[in-house]
Amino acid sequence: QVQLVESGGGLVQAGGSLRLSCAASGNIFRINTMGWYRQAPGKQRELVADITNGGNTNYADSVKGRFTISRDNAKNTVYLRMNSLKPEDTAVYYCNADGWSSSSTPFDAWGQGTQVTVSS
Repeated sequence: QVQLVESGGGLVQAGGSLRLSCAASGNIFRINTMGWYRQAPGKQRELVADITNGGNTNYADSVKGRFTISRDNAKNTVYLRMNSLKPEDTAVYYCNADGWSSSSTPFDAWGQGTQVTVSS
């Protein structure tokens, strides 16, 4: 079983910055893609950014140029640096990781979520 633990959420004023972290632990053979999703009240969960094991990144249009995703493969940890935050970035942010627990057992794990609130 694989567990993801997020940290770094909180309350910030518009224009401010936050850094989210997510550490994976448990039965991990290999992690492929790690990513961040968010869900605002009354809205569907959406992809914010993800990053492959090789470092290829993908961003939602709404965060391009403001957010940066990175990962430390040695620590099984993914980060999300969020700059120039806007009130519309307010949401619960969830970490996701997919990969293999063994050579033949895949996993797709989610964190518990961390609240990010941006005040205007």
